[in-house]
Amino acid sequence: MTLPSGRTLPSGYVLRPATVADADTITAQREAMFSEMGVGNAEAIANFRPWVEARLASEHYLAWLIEHGGEVVAGAGLMLLDWPPHFSDPNPLRGYLLNVYVGPQHRGRGLARTLTQAAMSESARRGIRVLSLHASKFGRPLYEGLGFVPTNEMWLKSGGPA
Repeated sequence: MTLPSGRTLPSGYVLRPATVADADTITAQREAMFSEMGVGNAEAIANFRPWVEARLASEHYLAWLIEHGGEVVAGAGLMLLDWPPHFSDPNPLRGYLLNVYVGPQHRGRGLARTLTQAAMSESARRGIRVLSLHASKFGRPLYEGLGFVPTNEMWLKSGGPA
């Protein structure tokens, strides 16, 4: 399959858009991603499933999945954010890349790059000029290689789990 970037997936892999019916799969990938990073929160995962289902239905969350042998082995999501026009971008829409996950047996084949490029292509198609994400230490080299740069974002967390 030829992708928007001009690249092709390895033989036997198929990229497809996610649907509302994929909410359980996306939730399981998110849980696996955080578990592999050594963090987890059962309440957050339980709350994520209805959240992602509703946003898939409303198309405020777009996602792509990669299948191999009929099994979903990788996925990524693009959350569309209503954002005030800003000096860096007058467009009131931004994208946030999240839930980029590739199953351990399928890593090293360019699947995360393919998924990220799918989100980048969709962002460009929609005129979105700012696409952000929070990178794990494992994903940082991939994102930097695709042109993402660190920013000056800061957080303030109130209450709840640390």
